[in-house]
Amino acid sequence: MIQNKMKVLFQGDSITDAGRNRGQGGDNENPGKHLGGGYAMIAAAELLSQFPDLEVRNLGISGNRVTDLYARTKEHIWNLEPDLLSILIGVNDTWHEFSRAAGVDVARYARIYRTLLDETKERLPNIKFVLCEPFVLNCGVVTSEWRTEVDQRREVVAELARDFDAILVPYQELFDEAIKEAPPEHWAADGVHPSPAGNYRMAKMWLERVLSK
Repeated sequence: MIQNKMKVLFQGDSITDAGRNRGQGGDNENPGKHLGGGYAMIAAAELLSQFPDLEVRNLGISGNRVTDLYARTKEHIWNLEPDLLSILIGVNDTWHEFSRAAGVDVARYARIYRTLLDETKERLPNIKFVLCEPFVLNCGVVTSEWRTEVDQRREVVAELARDFDAILVPYQELFDEAIKEAPPEHWAADGVHPSPAGNYRMAKMWLERVLSK
């Protein structure tokens, strides 16, 4: 699936953003400076070592829900014309509801996410999607109530992956296995944002899934 000269775009929330430096040129300039310090940067490093003519961008924005991502689809997806679009979105749709009643319910999440993919496929018919599961670990800010809702969002993402012939990256499964090796706090201290070890495992799974196609 990956070839030289392709454009690869990572999209999502703070887990993808990972403190990327937007600089003074804006999100759409100097893409190499905006990869952040998370799984997207680790995956990009491996991709660029194998495919030196690849263009990789990270335009994740901290705090984004699916509604926020949809609102910036034209500027931050369509205008860039990526060949491969990787999306990780959903935890804030749950978190913001539990913290301040500003989340996005599962039915609306599914509807908006599907619309985003439909419209993107219409604009960019040859685009390939990588859809990543939202996930939580039972520690930090996360309560047991979160998991039930996040599991429903995972079902949405799995269905979308089937419908759009996308690569599915099952991150909740990854961390459910990882906590058998070390406690949840080792992988994500607040239950949401991965540690260096968590980001490494995420990047490794992303690469395994994408590079095997």
